[in-house]
Amino acid sequence: MIAISRLNIVLGSLLLAGCQSIPLFPVAEKPPANPSMLQPLVEKRETITATGYAVISIQNHKNPAQQRLLAIRASKLDAYRSLTEQVYGQQLDANTTVADMTVQSDTFRARVEGVIYGATLVSITPVGEDTYETTLSLDSNVVRDLRALYLTQIAARRR
Repeated sequence: MIAISRLNIVLGSLLLAGCQSIPLFPVAEKPPANPSMLQPLVEKRETITATGYAVISIQNHKNPAQQRLLAIRASKLDAYRSLTEQVYGQQLDANTTVADMTVQSDTFRARVEGVIYGATLVSITPVGEDTYETTLSLDSNVVRDLRALYLTQIAARRR
């Protein structure tokens, strides 16, 4: 009887020694809060860049120097809009009207919404005689922070 008990203990120990838990995520990493939302957002580049443009002659001022300053400002805002698109994406609304199996009208509306901070001004350059070009860059660490804040805000709104 004692020999059978020892045999059971040895066999039990061997069976338990072969069992181990398999982690779903590596120990060094924390699992993402919602993998389906976060994984597509990961940027593989160190920085993202965006370029904005504005035409000088269409700026609403009579003074040519003021028109140039307004064009510089407008090109910078266009570059920020482009960064916002890259960080958060665009919301698109589309409407199509069909009558008698023929498209009567097709309208699209694009909207971009978000917060950008930490962008670096790369350049403001005149292009041709009547346009300014502004280029901004944003570090990928800041992009991750901005997206995390955005996802947190979305989750808070849904509660």
